Amino acid sequence: MSSPSPEDIARRIRPAMTKLYVMYFRIAEQSDLTGPQLSIMTRLQENGPSRISQIAREEGIRMPTASNALHQLEQRGLVERLRDTSDRRGVRVRLTVQGSDELARVGEERIQYLAEMLSSLNEEQLRAADEITDVINALAESYGGQHLLKPEAS
Repeated sequence: MSSPSPEDIARRIRPAMTKLYVMYFRIAEQSDLTGPQLSIMTRLQENGPSRISQIAREEGIRMPTASNALHQLEQRGLVERLRDTSDRRGVRVRLTVQGSDELARVGEERIQYLAEMLSSLNEEQLRAADEITDVINALAESYGGQHLLKPEAS
């Protein structure tokens, strides 16, 4: 028996992933931070202070979108802008202590939401889910933001 192709796997899993994504974020909407805002905050926590252009590139979004999201986070005291010491004209954005605390709180909340969804599985399914977590994490790591923006037509 031959191995399934990436297209075969995608065809089988895409509808379920879409359904789970929608259900998960409906439950998680109780937080007033959006998924993209949380992603930016997580990136700042992992990478430290960053330029807006770097955040936009890594998130796979355009500069105005990144700037708008960061402005909203700044208004709430979750991030702050600081002068770039290597280029006085440049600005970097960093997570504040309040932002770090909020990121941890919302992260724990969302872990509980996902755990609740996973608790509907039987023991065998939970073992299978445990085994595939490394694959899901590897896919998320290798995918990053590099495929989010469609390449320009040549």
